[in-house]
This record gives sequence, C-alpha cells and structure tokens, in this order.
Amino acid sequence: MKTKIIVAGSINMDLVTRAPIPRPGETVIGGDLHAFPGGKGANQAVAAARMGGQVTMIGRVGEDAFGKQMRAALEEDGVDTAFVLPTAGTPTGVALIVVDEQGQNSIVVTPGANGRLTPADIDAAAEAIAAADVLLLQLEIPLETVQRATGLAAQHGLKVILNPAPAAPLPQDLLSKVDILIPNEIEAAALSGLPSGSTAELQAAAANLLEQGAGAVILTLGDRGALLVDGQSKTLLPAFAVKNVVDTTAAGDAFAGALAVAVSEGLTLPEAISWAAGAGALAVTKAGAQPSLPTRTEVQRLLTTT
Repeated sequence: MKTKIIVAGSINMDLVTRAPIPRPGETVIGGDLHAFPGGKGANQAVAAARMGGQVTMIGRVGEDAFGKQMRAALEEDGVDTAFVLPTAGTPTGVALIVVDEQGQNSIVVTPGANGRLTPADIDAAAEAIAAADVLLLQLEIPLETVQRATGLAAQHGLKVILNPAPAAPLPQDLLSKVDILIPNEIEAAALSGLPSGSTAELQAAAANLLEQGAGAVILTLGDRGALLVDGQSKTLLPAFAVKNVVDTTAAGDAFAGALAVAVSEGLTLPEAISWAAGAGALAVTKAGAQPSLPTRTEVQRLLTTT
C-alpha cells in the first residue's frame, strides 16, 4: 500500500529564461520565455508522487489561468487537490527565474495566493493530516500556517520534514516539532547564526539547529553531497556525479520529495538520503521545475547502476 504524504506549501507558475544573471543596473538579453509548473510545495508534492507516494496537497491558487494550469498539473501526477483552494481577487504565485550557461539560477518569487494560506485552511484538512504518515513543509507560505500544520502533525504522530526555504527565523516551539530539517548552506547559516563554509563549520551549524529542537538535520551541499547530523553521528554522504547540468531549479525539491517517500517507507536516514540524492542529481539534467522531477523507476535505475 502506498504511504500517505501531506504537502502544505506554495504553488507557483515558473517563468523561466536562459541568460547571464544580470548585475545590479545591468540589462541582458535572454532566450525564449517558458512557463513551467512550480512552487516549492507543488514541486515537492509532484516529486513525492513520482517516487510512489500517495500525496495530498494543501495550498492556494488564484482564480486565473495559471491557477487552473497548476491544479491540472498536480492532478496529472496523481496529487490529490481537494485542499488546493481558489482565492478570489489574488493572482496565483509566480516565480521569475533566470538560468545561466552553467545551469545555475537566480529566482524572484511573488507569493500571490500562497500568502493567503491560513491556519484555518490547515484545520480544514485535519482529517487527511491525521491519516497520513509524513508532513512535508517549506517556508513559501505564512509561518503561522506552517506552525499550525506542524502542531496538528505532532498531535497525530506524523513524521514532520521541513525544508526551511526561503530562510526565516524559526521559533523553538516549531523546530521542536520537526523530525527532519533540510536546509542548504545559506539557510543553515541564517538559521543558526553561524558560518557554513568548512566541514567543521557546517557540522557546528547543524549541531546548533539540533540544539534549537530539530530531531535531525540534513544539510544539502549540492555536488558535495549531504551532511547528516543527528543525536548519534555526523555523516557526510556523497552526491551522484552529474556530467551535464542543464538547470538546477527544483533539485532541492526533488531531494525533499524523494526523502519524504523513503522515510515514510521506513528506510534509515542514510538510505533515504541516497534515494533523495539520486532524485536531485537526475533533476538537474532537465530544464524546468516539475518537468525535471524523476520517477521512482529512474531513481532506482541510477541507484543500481552507480
């Protein structure tokens, strides 16, 4: 039977062009503009669904064309959209993304309807949350809504996974309900107030986040792998080598979605990180956010041939 995963988070339309990332005051000429379904919440929901999870999304979209397209994209991947709510008078969230020749990106997000997702919306999904195995969250929705979701999940014994992006100050009461925190280096530094350059600094930043209440920290390091710090150990797990990086957009979301499925299926954290790292590596080989997210079969193939 498929494990049940609740994702509460953002739903955006990504508007993407390839160009040199401009400096302040600079104008550059880009390539064609493409529209891809995105948003950290929606991306992670689709990533988990493609990895074999039974996924329910909680979020908001506008009553506009982008909103209809985003709902349809989620449903196409089998995500339950019963709690994806239309929001009158507010546009669907949009992310403006510039991708350079190396596949690195620069992103500006306009939240739109994502900023209207309320604790009451979480309460409306309480029955679905109670029946799930894992709650997966990010920070592109109001913090009070994230707090309500973690509180409900804790009441019902769900594993709570938080990808703290974009980084924002987090109360200890919230972190104490997070079983697995997945920051990158920038987010770890922002949340801990510590530098995150050397391995020792990364370990110290992750340890600080444990002291703040997180159950375990998985610090994602791009092509350097992932650092797992929990109460027992500090382990650096390698990344998969990628020869042709096309677009790093949603690599972190692929990692988070795959990790949620692996954890819900009972894998150990090192095993789950291997699955997540494989998903993240495959995601950077294709353009766009949701179009780049791999299937379970693709990840299994990578794990068995590497």
